[in-house]
Amino acid sequence: MSFINYRAGKKILVMSKGHPFNREDFFSLFDSMEGIDACAVEQPACQHLFKPALASDYAAFVFYDMPGMDFMAGDAPAYIEPPESFKKDFLALLEAGHGFVFLHHSIAAWPAWPEYAEIVGGKFLYKADSVRGQAFSDSGYRHEVSHTVTALAEHPVLNNVPRQFTITDELYLAHVFEDTITPLLASDYGYVEENFYSAQEAVQGRLYSRQGWHHPPGPNRVGWVKSYRNSPIVYLQCGDSKAAYDNPAFQTLLRNAIDWVSSDDAKSWARQQTS
Repeated sequence: MSFINYRAGKKILVMSKGHPFNREDFFSLFDSMEGIDACAVEQPACQHLFKPALASDYAAFVFYDMPGMDFMAGDAPAYIEPPESFKKDFLALLEAGHGFVFLHHSIAAWPAWPEYAEIVGGKFLYKADSVRGQAFSDSGYRHEVSHTVTALAEHPVLNNVPRQFTITDELYLAHVFEDTITPLLASDYGYVEENFYSAQEAVQGRLYSRQGWHHPPGPNRVGWVKSYRNSPIVYLQCGDSKAAYDNPAFQTLLRNAIDWVSSDDAKSWARQQTS
């Protein structure tokens, strides 16, 4: 995203920081999007752009960030509460009907704020915690999984996406709030503990370990739409590295998601869900 596209018909805000990634590879996704000017802002600076008067400059927000955890603390990760002003602005945007697209590790952000998980539609845990009042161990991860994704519905986010496609990506054994989402995509990978590694073990420096770790089987949903207050929301579990960024199906999904959440149809749909 080297140049400003003043002629673009749609301006979006792309948020990052909190989780490592290759910046050049990731942001190349947006360079190829015709008619879109993507502005990249890192945490915590991007929090100020949630103020409704400033957010209105952007057709949609794309989340590729993972704030709210201190991985350098002795009991890593230590939870960091989001500022009250940020929460207030975020909820005001949701009430106003802004468009939001959440990608990959953004599902793990702000663990000290339970409402954030309700907004996204799920939660990834880096350490044992409660989810909707029930205790769970940390979530699981697995890098470089080649798996087949199947479309589960007819939806604008799936336009021109093959009904089945193969992608190599990182997968999560985490929590999906199936009572609040409309699932779009499912993986054929086995979402059971023996196919994943412990996130907490990885944080403690023991990569690819599941020693002493147990996790119940999880949903295989890797993409969904939902509403929160008056806002349309898309979550796509894809997007860990260049292998995923270069996948044509993921590129189409991301563009479709941005176009849908910023559309009048999506905002009307979200308002209907709320009413």
